[in-house]
Amino acid sequence: MKLSRPTTFRPLILLAAMASLPALAEDSPHTFSGNLGLYSDYAFRGVSQTAGDPALQGGFDYAHASGVYLGTWASNVTEAMYTETAIPGGGTGTSNMEWDIYGGYAGKVGDDLGYNVGLLQYYYPGATHFNTLEAYAGITYKGFGLKASYNLDDYFGVANSDGTIYWDASYNYELPAKVMLSLHYGVTAATGSAVDYTDWKVGLGKEFGGFNFGLAYTDTDLSDAEQGRIKGEDVKKGRLIVSVSKTF
Repeated sequence: MKLSRPTTFRPLILLAAMASLPALAEDSPHTFSGNLGLYSDYAFRGVSQTAGDPALQGGFDYAHASGVYLGTWASNVTEAMYTETAIPGGGTGTSNMEWDIYGGYAGKVGDDLGYNVGLLQYYYPGATHFNTLEAYAGITYKGFGLKASYNLDDYFGVANSDGTIYWDASYNYELPAKVMLSLHYGVTAATGSAVDYTDWKVGLGKEFGGFNFGLAYTDTDLSDAEQGRIKGEDVKKGRLIVSVSKTF
């Protein structure tokens, strides 16, 4: 199971700088965008990656009119989760950063049906035993979404766990006053020594003054035996997360 603070955050600095470049001409087939956000906690598939501490996150994306896209994203994580000595066969390194690189193809059929396929590489500098590659495919219909992520190697360092699948079902709906309601339900169908479990999230978001403000609650059905405490924090239990972010 993926459980996951950089002293320098050079990738995010680079992303923010690139995102501030002048926009391309409106008729250009190329689109660039960036994002930066501060979160009270970083929960990945229902499990806190920062043991209850705040997370600074940001990314940069490129999309072509053909549907091809590339992107990168980064966040701080707690070293206590990404220590290789805690995994059988692991090394001695630790990581306080998650850096993702992804690319794929997205398109639409008509006005309401969309699809998306691609690859995503999770990279943990200093603790490469946790590096993970996933192939994903998803569809959307109006506010509904369904996505499957298939693990192509060991699932975040867990031995013999290739083939683990994460199912992500979502629904987004605009409430009055342009408040966005986001619902999510996820299932980890594990192989090897990885753990089967489900997670869910309910979120509210509102754009104000050019910033996106969010409030979300997330939880899992993991038992105490399936995940211990990290830095005194029960990282698998329900948590409320507040956030503020900006898209450039």
